[in-house]
Amino acid sequence: MAEDILYEKHGAVRLITLNRPRKMNSLDFGANDALVAVWREFDADESARVAVITGAGTDAFCAGADLKTYTMAFANTPAPEFRCRYTNGPGFGGITRNLDVFKPIVAAVNGFAISGGFELALACDLRFCSPNAQFALQDAKWGFHACDGGLIRLPKIVGLGNAMEIILSGDRIGADHALRIGLVNRIHPQPELLPRTLEYAQMLAQRSPLSHRFAKEVMKRAVGLPLDEALRLESRSFYDFGRTEDLAEGTTSFRERRDARFKGR
Repeated sequence: MAEDILYEKHGAVRLITLNRPRKMNSLDFGANDALVAVWREFDADESARVAVITGAGTDAFCAGADLKTYTMAFANTPAPEFRCRYTNGPGFGGITRNLDVFKPIVAAVNGFAISGGFELALACDLRFCSPNAQFALQDAKWGFHACDGGLIRLPKIVGLGNAMEIILSGDRIGADHALRIGLVNRIHPQPELLPRTLEYAQMLAQRSPLSHRFAKEVMKRAVGLPLDEALRLESRSFYDFGRTEDLAEGTTSFRERRDARFKGR
């Protein structure tokens, strides 16, 4: 695995670290490709149930794209090849576009989450942060707008009014503001952020992995559907889940008053 992206096993939890602290954990093309490969490995690994993603150091989660290398790559790569690889393929950070992972993903935002780094955090299911966290989509300041899910996901998470304020101004917001509008789920002191996020992920890993996958897929695919179609999608998912070993184990463990031992089958 490339040194720019660290991938560690913690039981059923996988810790992904963006390891470019001197570059504010921004991603060049090589690091971005390595991160895509990590997501695919995580998704395919049946023993991996939950992922935590964070940035190295205490200053930044991810400051977005390493624009110098992106500018050079765009200039030196034929347009059809660039479009096929980086527009039609997985988005920035892998999970922002065209790469669905239906396992829980938790972001431990330990500093700046700017532009593409903010969009990467938005593509996660839960966001915990440290008090020094700063969030921004600064694109409007430089003459363009977010293009890796920021315009789509942010309004769904914080509401249209709050999203408009963040997107149209390009200004940063801090951890307290982020918690108040529902952008982050919890704030932990910097030294405790990663240990407590991993602890939470370990708890999630004890839950039914099939329940997580079925539920996450329904929630993601139901966005934009009419209510009756969304409800049918949910009902069909529950019907399919009803034939799994995990459901049988869950109901049996409830009757026997013991912890469930889910196997993801």
